[in-house]
Amino acid sequence: MSEERDSKNAVFTQGATGQPPLPAGVDPRMPRQSAAEKLKADFGLDVPQELVPLPSMGKVYHPESPLHGLETIEIKAMTAKEEDILTSRALLKKGTVITELIKSCIINRAIDPLQLLSGDRNALMVAIRITGYGPDYNVELECPACGVKSPHAFDLSALPIQRLEIEPVQPGMNLFEYELPYSKKKVRFKYMTGRDEEEIMVLSEKQKKMALGTESNVTTNLLYSIASIDGVSDRNKIASFVRMMPARDSLALREYIKNTEPGIVMRQDTTCPACGHAEEVGMPLGVTFLWPQARR
Repeated sequence: MSEERDSKNAVFTQGATGQPPLPAGVDPRMPRQSAAEKLKADFGLDVPQELVPLPSMGKVYHPESPLHGLETIEIKAMTAKEEDILTSRALLKKGTVITELIKSCIINRAIDPLQLLSGDRNALMVAIRITGYGPDYNVELECPACGVKSPHAFDLSALPIQRLEIEPVQPGMNLFEYELPYSKKKVRFKYMTGRDEEEIMVLSEKQKKMALGTESNVTTNLLYSIASIDGVSDRNKIASFVRMMPARDSLALREYIKNTEPGIVMRQDTTCPACGHAEEVGMPLGVTFLWPQARR
């Protein structure tokens, strides 16, 4: 009976500390090997690590955040463990695959992927994809001139970085100012984060289930972006203003946010092999972006 109780206690101890109990004869004062260290010791295999530049250069994060002033983030290369994340039905259903993927690859565990700006997340996502499957991203594009569909390979390593070039209203804050061109109202806005993206996704799914006739992508994104209007920060009042905002003000603000937001420029020049039409196109983020082979 005593042995059974000791065995149960060992299991509870493992759950409480996050570490399995040490084998008999192992000195608890000696540092434990990480999974990467064990892999190298057992098989002589190193998991590569990379430094990924942050488009925001850490300017928008609070001074107490581990992201404050951070210009690069160290990641490890994607492994089979991350492939499990990409194929997790539960994570796909929750819409948290990208967050869990980034969390699994970031070396600094103090960093919360949900706090990252969307542009910084995209930079990490592209870098992680390159470490796992290489820089070639093969898609099929339809020519707007002749309608012919043809294969095209995007070079992910050649995607340019758009760095943050405007200053926040205060250092260490994700808050910026813009004057609406028509109504002349001064708007303070923020760039969306991973948490905002996930909340918007959940809201969108709820709207679909409720079978609401009109989608509210424009107003929803504005509500998540705008912090105050002429000093008014009441969310209900902002929502009322957003619904009645002149279209030219709405378009101008959205364009300003898009053009100044730090991130990866997911566009490249293409030429149609059928008719020779050349233009810059946006990179479609299809199912093969993070999983090049078709899922089975």
